[in-house]
Amino acid sequence: MRAEFIKYCPRCATPVQKKFCYGQERPVCPACGWMHFADPKVAAAVLVERDGRILLIQRGNDPFKGLWTLPAGFVNAGEDPALAAARECLEETGLTIQITGIIDIVAGREHARGSDFVIFYGGQLTGGTLLAADDASDAGWFERGDLPELAFKSTSHILTNH
Repeated sequence: MRAEFIKYCPRCATPVQKKFCYGQERPVCPACGWMHFADPKVAAAVLVERDGRILLIQRGNDPFKGLWTLPAGFVNAGEDPALAAARECLEETGLTIQITGIIDIVAGREHARGSDFVIFYGGQLTGGTLLAADDASDAGWFERGDLPELAFKSTSHILTNH
């Protein structure tokens, strides 16, 4: 949870105070000393290519509903990020993949509900039938020179540089 939403101590319910601690302002409980440290949100994405075309999904939800991106989603607590990328690909496209390696890690939250880091993996198609599902309204294969409008700067960065 982001620090600006913390109003009360989760241990003793005392209203928190903002104090500068460990390099930044944080919510701190004046009664019991509890201090909030925000955990970053992490997403995992996968770049899958077949016959010179790239697998993309069309976002079915806001933000950026209707725009296109690589199959991706949040990493669950305790989940291996590579497995999260493969899971998201299956959930959004119906395709199974094998992760072939890390391409890049991009930092920077692009919207209020977004991730702080996206780990981009390369993936190789192993099976399944292409079918948009979960939070994807469409899925398809695109030539690098004929991409639809992309949702995220990080996706554009990956497709331009890798």
